[in-house]
Formats: sequence, C-alpha cells, structure tokens
Amino acid sequence: AKHPEIKALMKPDTNLIWVVLLMVLAQLVAFYLVKDLDWKWVLFWAYVFGSCVSHSMTLAIHEISHNSAFGNRKAMWNRWFGIFANLPLGVPYSVSFKRYHMDHHRYLGGDGIDVDIPTDFEGWFFCTRFRKFMWIVLQPLFYAIRPLCINPKPITRLEVINLLAQFSFDVAIYYLWGAKSLCYMLAGSVLGLGLHPISGHFIAEHYMFLKGHETYSYYGPLNLLTFNVGYHNEHHDFPNIPGKSLPLVKKIAAEYYDKLPQYNSWIKVLYDFVMDDTISPYSRMKRQLKGEVKQD
Repeated sequence: AKHPEIKALMKPDTNLIWVVLLMVLAQLVAFYLVKDLDWKWVLFWAYVFGSCVSHSMTLAIHEISHNSAFGNRKAMWNRWFGIFANLPLGVPYSVSFKRYHMDHHRYLGGDGIDVDIPTDFEGWFFCTRFRKFMWIVLQPLFYAIRPLCINPKPITRLEVINLLAQFSFDVAIYYLWGAKSLCYMLAGSVLGLGLHPISGHFIAEHYMFLKGHETYSYYGPLNLLTFNVGYHNEHHDFPNIPGKSLPLVKKIAAEYYDKLPQYNSWIKVLYDFVMDDTISPYSRMKRQLKGEVKQD
C-alpha cells in the first residue's frame, strides 16, 4: 500500500529464457569436453564448474516454478520449459519441485505439508558437529526422500513426462559420449547441492540462528549465480516478482528490509551451522495448520 510502484515489477523476466538456453548449451559443451579426460579431471571439473551450473539451474527452475519465464497466462509453457531446463541435471526434478514449492509458500513451516522442514529423524540424529557436516554433504538425498516421508503425493502425468524426458536425455548422453559425460552430469548435481558454497542458501533461508526470525536474506555476490534467491524475505513477500527485480523491491521499500537480520556469506552460514552447538536441523519454525489446506 505504501509503495504501489512495486506492482510494476510483477511481470515475467524474458531474459530468463535466454539465460537458461545458454546454461543448457554450456553444459552440453562440457559433456563433450570431458568425455576423454581422466576420471580425476572429470570429477574435478564436475565440482569446479558443473556443480555451479547445476545448482544455478535448480534456481532457474525455482524461478520457472513461479512462472517467471512466460508469465501466469502461459503457465504450461513454464512447465515444459522447466522440464527442458531440468535436462542437464540428470535427475527428474522440475515438475515435482513446482508442486511442493507452492506448498512451501502457502504454508511456510506447516507440519506435514512444507517438506522444506527436516524430519524428526534428521533433527534427532544430525545433532553433533560431524553429523551436521555429513547432513550438509547428504542434502541432495534428504531433499529427494523427505517429500516421500512427510507429504507423499500421487504421481501426475507431467511428472511421468519429466521422468521419461530425463531418462531419454541421460541415455542419449551415455550413447553419444559415454560414461564420463554421464558421470560429470550426475556428480555435478550431487556435489553442487551438497558441500558447496552455494548450498549455504538452503540453511540461510529459514534456519533460526536468531530466535524469532525464521526467514533471512543474503546480499552477497553469489546472488549473481542464483537468480537473487538470497533476497529471500523479499521473495516470500512478493513470490510473483522475478529474482531479477528483487533488489529493486529492497531499494524501494528499504525501511522494511534494511533493519532485518541478514547474511553476507553463505560459507559462514555453513560453518556456523556445523560449529554452533545450539543450531541443528531442529532449528526451524513448525506450525500446526488450521482450517482448509489446498495443495497442488
């Protein structure tokens, strides 16, 4: 109400389409270049380059899940484009992510609904410094399994298409360029979503390092690789504004954001999570939902 000009930012980001196309092309070139390398160099480049592109692509898919590529009027175009953006990750992800991520926004912290909340087992077991470190390494596994434990949903036709398209792409990569290219693709995704500087955003976004503050923004340079996902308070306030425009939200409504707790280093977030004995996977706000719950 105080800043009506923010409404002008609620429009698709067509540049996202071209960025995703370039990222897919970059990974295809990388698949070709690593096919004859020694295994040690395949894994080296998977971590140094492939992991960055793969994690960045998951955040492009996050943008697409909010219909930021083609707009709300062409919602299905966004779903198909998300399946395309998913291809260089190696594992089907896009369609299911969209379904669960909308629940995360509608019912943030909702017990049994928001699968971003760790399970009781994660909170109970990963409580020491070493175990928390291993929890960070294994984050891709928990993000894949957790929805099946907390809030399983019936498989949709689009998810089957996502699976078949991804499987066909993986087979094609293996047939064209061999096991090293396929390993580079899969290793990049696993490494990029695990022990990696960019993965600090998983913890930075909603873990309560300060009691009473459950959502935090990050304003460091890694936003350049992550479609400004660090502007997380801004994103939850205005989920229909593309990441490209979230810095403008902060600039326009600075009085609402500047005084909130914030981060400038995702690496420090990872370090503090492991070393601070008062922080664990339990350090999340969980709510018992009341009334009607509508899920995708």
